[in-house]
Amino acid sequence: MAAGVAMTLAAPGSRVLGANNDIRIGIVGVGGQGSGHIGYFNEKKGVRVVALCDADQNHLQSQAKNFEKKYNQKVEQYADVRKLLENKNIDAITSATPNFWHALVTVWACQAGKDVYIEKPVSHNIWEGRKAVEAARKYNRIVQTGTQKRSSEAHPAAYEWMRQGNLGAIKWVRSLCYKARYEGTNGFVEGTNGPIPVPPGVDYNLWCGPADMEPLRRKELHYHWHWVWNTGNGDLGNQGIHEMDLGRWALGDPKLAPRVMSFGGRFRVNDAGETANTQIVFFDYKPAPLIFEVRGLARKKGDKAMDVWRRTGTNIGVVVQCENGYWAAGDGGGYVWENNDQRTDKRFIGGGGGGHHQNFIDAVRSRKVSDLNADIEKGHFSSALCHMGNISYRLGKKMSVSEARSAIENEYLLDSFDRMIEHLKVNEVDLEKELITMGPMLTMDPEQEKFVGEGSDWANMYLKRNYREPFVVPDKV
Repeated sequence: MAAGVAMTLAAPGSRVLGANNDIRIGIVGVGGQGSGHIGYFNEKKGVRVVALCDADQNHLQSQAKNFEKKYNQKVEQYADVRKLLENKNIDAITSATPNFWHALVTVWACQAGKDVYIEKPVSHNIWEGRKAVEAARKYNRIVQTGTQKRSSEAHPAAYEWMRQGNLGAIKWVRSLCYKARYEGTNGFVEGTNGPIPVPPGVDYNLWCGPADMEPLRRKELHYHWHWVWNTGNGDLGNQGIHEMDLGRWALGDPKLAPRVMSFGGRFRVNDAGETANTQIVFFDYKPAPLIFEVRGLARKKGDKAMDVWRRTGTNIGVVVQCENGYWAAGDGGGYVWENNDQRTDKRFIGGGGGGHHQNFIDAVRSRKVSDLNADIEKGHFSSALCHMGNISYRLGKKMSVSEARSAIENEYLLDSFDRMIEHLKVNEVDLEKELITMGPMLTMDPEQEKFVGEGSDWANMYLKRNYREPFVVPDKV
C-alpha cells in the first residue's frame, strides 16, 4: 500500500451505507470544477456531501462556508486527502484535483474501499492510468470518469445509426478542440525569471503531490498548471480529452492506436507556458484513422471568435466522415450532412451529459461496473491517446513548413496540416521564425501499452514519471 495511507479496506463488493442508506461523499479539490461537484452530488436524492478537501485553505474555507450557508449542513474539512480517506464514514469521493493527482488519488481511494468519480483525464501519463484501472478491479470499486458526453442521448444514437451503414463506411473521424485561450482568457502564462512566493494558505507540498516540487515561476498557481509539462497535458488533455473520447467512441471504443504522430507548436504567445497551443495528432487506427485538431488561437488575430469546421458551426466536438456524408456534433449533438455539402433534417440532438453524476450514483448502489457509462478503463484509453500525442510532439524536431509538409504521407493528415498553416497565417504567425515542431511516427503495442520499434526507447521514457515520496503510484496496487 502507498506510503502514508494505512487504513482498513472494505471487503470486496461490500457496502455499508450511512444513516438512511445515504451515500456519503467527500469532494477532493474544491476550486473550479470541484466547486460544481458539491452541488451536483449534494442535491441528489440519497446523497450527502460530508467532507471537503483542498490543499488551498482559501478554496477549502470559502467552499465550506458557502456549503453550510446554502444547505444548513456542517461539512468536515481536510487539507490532506490521506486523512479524508481514513474516514470510515465516507463511502465515495469525487476528485477535481489537477491532472497529476488523478491516478494517485484514485488508487488510494480504491485501496481505502471508496468508490470514485474522477475528473478527466484520469492520468498524467499512460502507465499510471493503467494502475488506476488495476486498483478499481482489485478492490471491486465503482470508478467513473468525468467524460460527461458518455451520458448524452445524442452520441450513442448517432453512432449506432452510422454503424448500421446509413452513411456508408467510416472514412475518418476528426475530434476538434478549437477553444480560444489567448484573447483575454486562460491561455497566456505570465511568468518571472526568478521564483515567486506561493500564494498564502496553500500547502505547496500537498498541492504538488506526485509532481516535482519546482519553484513557482508563474504568477498564477491555479489553472495555468495545464500549460506546464510537470503538471499538465496542454489543451489536448484538458478540454480535448472530452473530444478524444467522442472520437474513440465513434470508432467503436478501440484500445490504444497502433501508431501515432503529432505536430504543432506554441505559437505567437511567447510566454512561460510549455505545451502546444496549436496541435494535430494522427492515430493510425484501421480501417479509419482518428485525427485530433487543437487550436488555441482565434480564427484570426484580434478576433475573439473561433474557427469552425466548414459550415457546421462545430468547433469543440467531433466529425464522423463516412462514404456518403458526415455527422458533425458539438456539446448537445448535431446534424447529418449528406454528400458532404447539404445539411439534412436528420439530426441527433439532446443531452450534454447532465445525467453523468446520477449514473455514477446509480452504479454505486447497484455495484455493477457495467452500469457505468464511463468506467475507468474507457477513461484510461482516451486519456492515454492524449498522452501518446503529446509524447510524439515532445520528441519532435523544429522544421520549416516545406520540410514538415514533406514528412506527411496520409491525405487526411495533410488536409489538417494545410488548414493549420492557413490558420496560423491569418493569426499573423511568422512561420519562418516560429518553426513547426514535427513529431515522429511512433508504433505502440496496444496490449502491452508500450512503444516498440524505432524511437521507442525515447518514447517509453514518457510512459511514467518519477514520483515524489510519499506521493507514489505503486507498481503493485
